[in-house]
Amino acid sequence: MKIRKEINEDSEKIFALNASAFPSEVEARLVDRLRETATPFVSLLAEEDGEIKGHILFTPVTLDSAPELSMLGLAPMAVAPQFQNSGIGSRLVEAGLEECRKLDTQAVIVLGHPDYYPRFGFVPSVNYGIKSEYDVPDEVFLVRELIPGSLSHKPGIVSYHPAFARI
Repeated sequence: MKIRKEINEDSEKIFALNASAFPSEVEARLVDRLRETATPFVSLLAEEDGEIKGHILFTPVTLDSAPELSMLGLAPMAVAPQFQNSGIGSRLVEAGLEECRKLDTQAVIVLGHPDYYPRFGFVPSVNYGIKSEYDVPDEVFLVRELIPGSLSHKPGIVSYHPAFARI
């Protein structure tokens, strides 16, 4: 299995993957909207024998108290149902964080499972005084500093790309 960057020809397969991995096509449509409007846009695929088994996306988020920070949000991540729990998601997260580092991203935020993401260095964002613009429990809104100290003394509210407001 290889992890690679998305190319133009992948968009229909990515849509189908996200539609199969989530209860509706909402996330698949979100990926399409973000592809058209978000920069930077980190989109990686897990592929084997020409079959896309997983997808991960990172797009810009902003922290109101420090808008100059380079931050990305991880969302969504999808693994085809028949390949879930096989390590594909972990490989996508690790490769995605590496791509974010290459872009000099200072921190990555995720709204996700509190038992899954800490293995990649994510901690509750409330540890930094950071909250989501959405009303979500503190334990599921997580952050990972890619440049140590970049979030120190910068409490505030994280806002996602405007495309998220349409879901």
